[in-house]
Order: sequence, then C-alpha cells, then structure tokens
Amino acid sequence: MSVSHTDAGKILVAEDSLVIRTVVCDQLQDEGYEIVEAVDGESALRLCSAERPDAILLDIEMPGLDGHEVLVQLKADDELSSIPVVFLTGRTGTDDMVAGLRAGAHDYLRKPFEPAELLARVGGAVRIKRLQDELQLRNEQLDKLSRVDGLTGLHNRRHMDEQLEKELSTGVRHGQPLAVLLLDIDRFKLVNDVEGHPAGDRVLQEFAARVLSVVRVGDVVGRWGGEEFVVIAPHTDRPGALRLAERIRAAVADETMDVGDHRIPVTVSIGCVVGLGPAAGLLADADAALYRSKDEGRNRVTAA
Repeated sequence: MSVSHTDAGKILVAEDSLVIRTVVCDQLQDEGYEIVEAVDGESALRLCSAERPDAILLDIEMPGLDGHEVLVQLKADDELSSIPVVFLTGRTGTDDMVAGLRAGAHDYLRKPFEPAELLARVGGAVRIKRLQDELQLRNEQLDKLSRVDGLTGLHNRRHMDEQLEKELSTGVRHGQPLAVLLLDIDRFKLVNDVEGHPAGDRVLQEFAARVLSVVRVGDVVGRWGGEEFVVIAPHTDRPGALRLAERIRAAVADETMDVGDHRIPVTVSIGCVVGLGPAAGLLADADAALYRSKDEGRNRVTAA
C-alpha cells in the first residue's frame, strides 16, 4: 500500500506484524510521510527498487529474508546502498544492533517505542538521505562543468580524452570501426588580430553550432583547444568518415559568419583517421592528416 502526502519523505516500513506495522504507518502518516508497506524481506527489496524510499524501517525478525540479510543485499546494490536503514527489533541484547550498525545500518529502534522516538529517528534518517542526495547532485553538476567548454558549450578535452578511450574499447569489443576527425579553423589568429577577440569568440560559437548541426546521433563533438575541435564518430568506416568530414567542411564554408557589424568568410581544414589502435596513435595520425590539409591549401579534408 502507498499513501501520498506532502514532501516530508517516503518511508518503507518492512514489518511482518500487522499490528506494529499499522501503528508505525499511522504515526508516520500523521506527520506527512508517504508510506510504503512490506510484509517480509523479499517484498522489502522489491519495493525498495520500485519506490526508492528516503528511509527504511526494517524489522530484524521477518519470515524468509531477515533484516540483516535484507541490509546486506541493499548495501551490495549501488542504486540502493545510500538509503538509510533504521532497524526495528524487540530483542533486548545489543549483539544484533552492533552487527547491524557495522554492516551499514543508520540507526535502530527497540520495540516498544515512543512515538516521539520513532519520529526523531526517522526524521534523522530522512535528513541524512537528503543531504546525501544534495551532495551527489552538486558533485554531478561540478563534474559536468569540468567537462564542458565554457565558450562553445561543447565537451572539453578532458571529456573527449575519456570518451575516445571508451569508444575505442567498445569498438574493439564489437569489431566496429571508429573515426576521429580533427578540425582546425583556418587563419583563426587573423580573425582575432583583425576583428578582435570578441569577434573571434562569436566565430568559435557559430562554428561549434554548425558542426553540431551536421554530425549524426552518436557522434561526439568537443573543443580540443583554441581553434581546434575533434569529432569522435563510432561505427564509421573510411568512406563514412570522409562524407562526415565533407559535410562539416561545407557547413562551415558555405555561409559567412557574423562577427558583430559585418560578416566574414570562415573555412576549416580537417584531418581524419579510422582505426582501433591506441588513442595517441590515432590522434597523431589525424593531426598529420590535418596538417596536410593546411599545407595543401586549407579548406579541405585529408584522410590518414
């Protein structure tokens, strides 16, 4: 049974005694908690996965899996391990409690208990869970920021290095070719020198947008540094890599770019390589191909 109230929190009450379970649920519902009820260890684990409660009140003595066994399985599951567990027990000894706390339980509550004690321990567990969730969210946001280029919004070099290793591993495992394209905006220093750095920033932003507009779903685009960009194209053979590179080259060269009060022509040179070798080797080959494009007149695609 699930009863929705305010955002006080969602509590899973796993207790095989109908009388005790009813008393606990009523007291928690009166405080605005959303309640999910489980009658044994198996249903407790199933409902944890489905409902993702903020805290669990877990009876130690239940049919089938007891509370300790449920706790072990919860802590072994990365998606459930952070949910605080408050043990319920009618035993007077401390051995069970010590074992539970060592195994990762947040707290324990002895039966019979006062309503105020129940609410205090549950409230403490919910606060811990929300602090953990907030910390995880902030860490994820910081990690995302550390992987994004602030000017263009593309992935940065750190992310692209990791993504390349990941895609190479996947390609080797499945026997699928991988293409890497290195892009360099032609004569970009001249844009900064003549038009100014704000204009250069606008060119970088529009360039990134044009590349994104023609790559395929699954291709990964990042800023490598300065006016250099990289495209990782999984499941792409040499003809496919050349077609993709040519689409990018044309998308950049076909229209002038806005630098404020006027527009200027912009072109790109591209070097591409296809293979499943070490990342450093692929990047070196793509870089050599890029410089051949530069040496042969720019605004062109060269394959390694």
